Amino acid sequence: MDVEEKRVSSGYAKPPWIFKGSALYQIHLVKAATARAFIPKEFRLVEAFGYTLGGFFLASYDDSPAGVFDELVVIAGIVWNPPTSCAWAARVLVNSDEACHHGRKEVGLPSQVARFSKNITAVPKQKRDRAFGFLDTFGLGTTLSHPENLMEVKVSEVDSAASTDICNIQIRSDETKVGNWMGPAIKMALPSFSGNTIYNSNLLKYSCHLHW
Repeated sequence: MDVEEKRVSSGYAKPPWIFKGSALYQIHLVKAATARAFIPKEFRLVEAFGYTLGGFFLASYDDSPAGVFDELVVIAGIVWNPPTSCAWAARVLVNSDEACHHGRKEVGLPSQVARFSKNITAVPKQKRDRAFGFLDTFGLGTTLSHPENLMEVKVSEVDSAASTDICNIQIRSDETKVGNWMGPAIKMALPSFSGNTIYNSNLLKYSCHLHW
């Protein structure tokens, strides 16, 4: 399959486009039958035992070509196009008209304008016990201790004057604090395919390089 290079948006100038902020990237298994509904027939789905690898990418940018905005990318699964496999985004929601336009026209993403609301509340924190700490993996705590902050992010897609709730994501404070992380700096590339939409009918290939 031929992959066409992206055209450059004058508003975003020439790539690479740099986005700075905080993000949460979560991967999980998606039923192959569910993922295929969002993936072009030209691609072969990478799957095993009836499942592919999907997930979501939730980001809050404080510096970008489109200014300050939030983004939620829902990844349907992984597709194969030799010699690489790439992610395919089923939904892209942003609260910036400029970012939405650029995503549709230049990157071939199914971008939609959405409303992001964030609410932070204090909830009891589970005390970790050395002997039974493995229970935390399954959501089973031992005793309750000091409270921690819980951020709830609500995303609603905007359609004219109406809006439709898409999802609610809850993030613990220890998942958003990166200042105390003592591990090595991490760099990774996420090759992705896009396009085949009403806004950009071409099939495109691009790569997102993450540094944190």
